[in-house]
Amino acid sequence: MFFSKIKDNLKKTKESLDIKISNIFANNKDINEIIDEIEETLILSDVGVSTSTKICDNLRESLKKQVDKSENAIKELLKAEMVKILESSGNEEDLNEKKVILVVGVNGVGKTTSIGKLTNLYIKEGKKVLLAAADTFRAGAVEQLEIWAKRTNTDICVGKENEDPASVIYEATKKFQNGDYDVLICDTAGRLHNKKNLMDELQKMKKIILKNLPNEKNEVIMVLDATTGQNGVSQVKSFFERTEVNSLILTKLDSTAKGGVVFSIVNELNIPIKYIGTGETIDDIERFDAKTFVDAIV
Repeated sequence: MFFSKIKDNLKKTKESLDIKISNIFANNKDINEIIDEIEETLILSDVGVSTSTKICDNLRESLKKQVDKSENAIKELLKAEMVKILESSGNEEDLNEKKVILVVGVNGVGKTTSIGKLTNLYIKEGKKVLLAAADTFRAGAVEQLEIWAKRTNTDICVGKENEDPASVIYEATKKFQNGDYDVLICDTAGRLHNKKNLMDELQKMKKIILKNLPNEKNEVIMVLDATTGQNGVSQVKSFFERTEVNSLILTKLDSTAKGGVVFSIVNELNIPIKYIGTGETIDDIERFDAKTFVDAIV
C-alpha cells in the first residue's frame, strides 16, 4: 500500500528521471557517453551538480568491476548508488526511548498537519504523546493544533495568542516531566529562514528543552516542501545552523518533478529524511525508506 502511494506521488519525478534515462539507451552510445548523459539528467531532475557527479563517478567505478554493461545492469547499479546516498546519513531510531521533538519549517510547508499525522503514527505504535502549541503568532495556528489533538485524543499545552512561544515550551516540558509521556512534539511558528529574530527564537526554545529535559533525546525535525527544489537545500542549511536539524519530513511530493532534491539534501548536509507525507489523510505519513523511494523514481 505504501509503495503504491509513493509511486503515485513520485509519478512526475519518475517521468522526469526514469523516462529520460531510458531514452539515453535508445541509441547506441559508449559507456562514457551514457554515464555523462545520466549525470546531466540527474542534474536537470534537481539532484544537484555535486551529488549527481558523486553518483556517476561511483557508477563508473562499479561498472569497471563487472562484465555486464547492459541497460538493466547499469540501471541497477545506478539505483544502488542512489540508495547509498540516501542511507549515508543514517536513519536509525530507538522506538523505546522517550524524546522531545521540535518541529520547524518555513510558512506553508504543511508543518502543523505533519505534526498531526506524526502524532497519530506514534499513538498507533503505543506511545503517549504530549503536544505543545508554540506557534502563538499565526492566527488560527493554536486552534488548528487543538483540532489535531482532539482527533488523536492527545494532551496539549496551549499558550495565549501572541504569548512568548518559549513560555509555552517551558510549561510543556514541565508537564512532560510530571506526566507519563513518551513523546513531546512542539509546534513552532512558520518562519522564513533568513529572518534572524525568528531563528533566534528557535534557539531559545531549544535551550529550554535541553535545560528542562536533559536526559531525554532531543530532536529537531524540519518539515520541507519538496516543490522548493534546490532552494530547499539553502532552507535546510539555515535552519541547521540555528537549531541543528536532525532529520526531515518531506511533504508535497505529488505536485512537481522536484523529488530529486532529496539526494542533494542528504548528500550535502548529511541530514536524513525520516518521514514522508503520502497524502492528505491522518494516516498518510510513513517512515522514509531509501530503497522504496529510489524504486519509485528509477
